[in-house]
Amino acid sequence: MATLEALQMDPELERVLRENSYLKQRCAQLQGDVDNLNSQVTRLAEQLDHHRARWSTPNPLSGGQDG
Repeated sequence: MATLEALQMDPELERVLRENSYLKQRCAQLQGDVDNLNSQVTRLAEQLDHHRARWSTPNPLSGGQDG
């Protein structure tokens, strides 16, 4: 079994640990980006639904005619 000092001095292990740390951080950043995009999609879908509802409501001042 390797000692703690031997593990700390292994350059390959250090590289892999740094890469792992970087990938965890990058994954968290990307998850935040996905969450932000999902929020934007939800907001835009709500706006679209609101506009569709407005457009489908007949205008009482038009006398029943389109346009």
